[in-house]
Amino acid sequence: MQITSRQHSVNQKTIDGLRQHGWTDEEILTAVQIIGFFNYYTRMVDALGVEPEDFMRRPKQE
Repeated sequence: MQITSRQHSVNQKTIDGLRQHGWTDEEILTAVQIIGFFNYYTRMVDALGVEPEDFMRRPKQE
């Protein structure tokens, strides 16, 4: 969430916290790349007005 909505608040303390929880630099990089891709993709499809396929739609709540 921090990378998506408060990316400017990510700092060395953030990275060090992940390392203290056992994350490697490679795992941190991979996570940031995946998060960045999904952020890019969702903004792109929103901007283009892409509608989800039928199988992806949530059932309507009644």
